[in-house]
Amino acid sequence: MNVAGPVFIRCPACGATNRVPSEKVAAGFKPRCGRCKTELHMEGKPTAVTDATFASEVERWPAPVLLDLWAPWCGPCRMVAPILEELAAEYAGRVRVAKLNVDENPAMAARFQARSIPMLIMLKDGKEVDRLIGAQPKAEIKRRLENLTA
Repeated sequence: MNVAGPVFIRCPACGATNRVPSEKVAAGFKPRCGRCKTELHMEGKPTAVTDATFASEVERWPAPVLLDLWAPWCGPCRMVAPILEELAAEYAGRVRVAKLNVDENPAMAARFQARSIPMLIMLKDGKEVDRLIGAQPKAEIKRRLENLTA
């Protein structure tokens, strides 16, 4: 993977967000948390967020975020889920993929006016920059992510 810029890795022990040069990650360097010295691992999978954790996990996250508004009963949401798993692994450290269940988190669903799901919202510096509504092919989501990370 050819990555430009730093990657961001959350410490599993203390929760600190660590900025690691991408060249070191590509070279196989095993980063450690700057606060507690725990070995860090790239996320590589979507992060579940709630109304309560939205500010810390999405708005204040230092890298771009792809937010999936979904519900367990939604067929198209289940179709998009494996694509988001793949993208979370491909963009680990560069883009956080977050999932918000609209049934369990009505405040954020209302904030984003989630009238139709799945809804994919791309955020940069905590602000919405792009939105996709409905099931989309991986190529289209990836194209939008490339614009987000450019």
